[in-house]
Amino acid sequence: MTEYDTDLSPISTGIRGRCPRCGEGHLFKGYLSIASECDSCGLDYSFADSADAPAFLVMFPVGTIVVAFWLITDAIWHWPALVHLILAVPMTVISAALFLRPVKGAIVNTQYKSGARIGGDPGERIS
Repeated sequence: MTEYDTDLSPISTGIRGRCPRCGEGHLFKGYLSIASECDSCGLDYSFADSADAPAFLVMFPVGTIVVAFWLITDAIWHWPALVHLILAVPMTVISAALFLRPVKGAIVNTQYKSGARIGGDPGERIS
């Protein structure tokens, strides 16, 4: 067994953008780019492949909320389409930008915790 805490929550460490193994090193090297390895414990992040999951998991609720906002405000105040666009486009972009990184971190950390990796057999653990 290693000296690393195996009880780290992949959700909390992912939301904070921390290493799934030690909980200290940085997961990201930019805003959404995954680092090559942990700067604290040296864990190789080559297993990390979140694909389109973060985009879907963020845009589905964000899009639903923005469209609901559009429909409700249109039913109440009958704003012109240009006013809706002026409000909805920044609302969509800002909301997506705020939630994309924590969701991607949580997905990558959940991949580590579950042992998922690119080209690996189900249940095969990452060392």
